[in-house]
Amino acid sequence: MLRNQLRTPLTTFIRKTIPQSISLQSLEETIKNQPNFSTPSPCTFNTNAQTRVSRNPQIHLIWSSEFRGKSSGFCSSASSTTCCWNCKSQGPFLICQSCGSIQPVDHSVDYFNIFGLDRKFDIEVGSLEGKYKDWQKKLHPDLVHTKSEEEREYAAEQSARVIDAYTTLRKPLSRAIYIMRLEGVEVDEEQTVSEPELLGEIMEIREAVEDANDSQALNQIQSQMDEKLSHWYDFFANAFQSKEYDDAIKSIQRMTYYQRVKEETVKKL
Repeated sequence: MLRNQLRTPLTTFIRKTIPQSISLQSLEETIKNQPNFSTPSPCTFNTNAQTRVSRNPQIHLIWSSEFRGKSSGFCSSASSTTCCWNCKSQGPFLICQSCGSIQPVDHSVDYFNIFGLDRKFDIEVGSLEGKYKDWQKKLHPDLVHTKSEEEREYAAEQSARVIDAYTTLRKPLSRAIYIMRLEGVEVDEEQTVSEPELLGEIMEIREAVEDANDSQALNQIQSQMDEKLSHWYDFFANAFQSKEYDDAIKSIQRMTYYQRVKEETVKKL
């Protein structure tokens, strides 16, 4: 019988136990004084969130677990979407669709999530660029100048984060390092490679760059580096997908060497 009583809706419990003539204030006090009841609070957000990603980004929820509302228009701790700071409705990462308020930076949203991309190394750069331009349009100063000072600050922080995300994901090398960090694997791309064969190859290539006196020779070296980079991009993608992180790190270190050689040729052109 006790279990059946516990399943009784709160409103039914109130109607049975509280006289109809009781005041609203007394009713609120009665509910608060019940030993197993606490006033639910709406989801909260971290307004002091850092505007840059840490060295070891962790995917986490920043919303309070206290509120357990069931309304589809209100945030709940079980929801995977964030909660609007203004109207408390479920909203996207950047702008609330219900009230149009610009949201603060949510660091539980990684760079891939920002652009609606799967977390993998191989991405469509054209799709990335299109979504980046869409975000920048929504955050353009001309479109947010009528917003409150707080929302304009949010827009500036969001814009900086979107730019950082785009810059990181656009280039294969930085994308590889970032996606490894999301997996909890730190990569020291500056670590010296001890393989004599690779070191000899790099020294030979750099000497060729220094000796190149015309654009044709430099372009030829660039083409060679592009081929090597393409090979190691594929190697990394396969290693990452297979969770062979040692091989993935190995490929990143080689990508770093070949990318630097390519940059040296660009400077000489």
